[in-house]
Amino acid sequence: MGQTLAEKILSAKSDTEARAGHIVVAQVDLIFVQDSTGPLTLRQFNNTNLAVHNPKKTLLFLDHSAPSPDQELSNDHIFLRKFAKETGVVLSDIGDGVCHQLVAESWANPGDIILGADSHTVTTSALGAFATGMGSTDIAVAMALGKTWLRVPETIKVLVRGHWPKGVYGKDLILHLIGKIRADGATYKSLEFGGEGISALSMSERLTIANMAVEAGAKVGLFPSDKATQSYLREQGRGERYIPLAPDHNATYENIIEVDVSRLEPTVAKPHTVDNTTLVQELKGVGIEQVFIGTCTNGRLEDIAVATSILAGKKRHPRTRVIVAPASQKILLAALAKGYISSLVESGATIVPPGCAACLGVHQGVLGNGEACLSTSNRNFKGRMGNPEAFIYLASPATAAATAIRGEITDPREFL
Repeated sequence: MGQTLAEKILSAKSDTEARAGHIVVAQVDLIFVQDSTGPLTLRQFNNTNLAVHNPKKTLLFLDHSAPSPDQELSNDHIFLRKFAKETGVVLSDIGDGVCHQLVAESWANPGDIILGADSHTVTTSALGAFATGMGSTDIAVAMALGKTWLRVPETIKVLVRGHWPKGVYGKDLILHLIGKIRADGATYKSLEFGGEGISALSMSERLTIANMAVEAGAKVGLFPSDKATQSYLREQGRGERYIPLAPDHNATYENIIEVDVSRLEPTVAKPHTVDNTTLVQELKGVGIEQVFIGTCTNGRLEDIAVATSILAGKKRHPRTRVIVAPASQKILLAALAKGYISSLVESGATIVPPGCAACLGVHQGVLGNGEACLSTSNRNFKGRMGNPEAFIYLASPATAAATAIRGEITDPREFL
């Protein structure tokens, strides 16, 4: 009997024949925390009185509150920096970028098991890695032992057919899927993406889709390791880490969902849940006070390029402020070199340092009472961006840019 991608990776890392429902103890390739969850995790680790199993593959990221906006968070940063110095683990400091993007750029490889004390660790499953978030205690134990226990998830196959129409992106696909299966539709499942519609996608778009798999409750959002994976790894300077990885043709799936992307349209998640989706055209006229382009979901160079192509030579609407946060320093430098940043600034955008910025509502874009934000991030829960009296809509960078121009939710195809 054939195996799914999740079963193949967990079999290889546990030296067993892993099947859905089995419990395996698997070797871990990479572990990371960030400055929001990190302090709790590291205090839990210190309680074990054990050494870090592999400091060179244990990462600390200062990205969620970077630069720090208050005294308490600054003290957390001191704690994390001190831990890194004392243990020899790898520290990524403020301005380097968002943990999930940096793991994709520099660390994740096909077939890896990657654990993070952050639910969006699933992002790098786009590279064919079993990447998943865990709680602080589980991460602390994995840091000490270099292995973890996992229940092998059942798999839902998402077959993406057809050709991508203009103005429709990976963000629209994943919002459509979450709206269809709901926020709990893949709880502790592996969402496994395939089909010609996926083969045509760049790694940037795959990372966006994988990032939001957890918004349907998924344990992981796996993509095959193929030519796009190989090309991306070469670009990042680790082409030798490429291995082809695909499910067996006779793998057993709990369910198969088919999506014809040629019929998709720009999509938005309305307040206050990610599965509260509708088409952009159904929200025409809804006023927006802030547009936020960035995050681990849509802060990559391709995303900034799409937004720039729409905003170039135009001005943001006077009532709509625009905040742009590149997902990493590497992306910021590339966007500067290509002229995207200067073009966005000329359009009226404010550029903030690489990091999570406004996404989690700590700083750099907290909303006022009654204000609405259209964001390219992954969550729109009440209070997510720092104010429970505000409203968050989620959409693609193209929809965000078009909305910035009109000051109301706008179909990007009007500008393409």
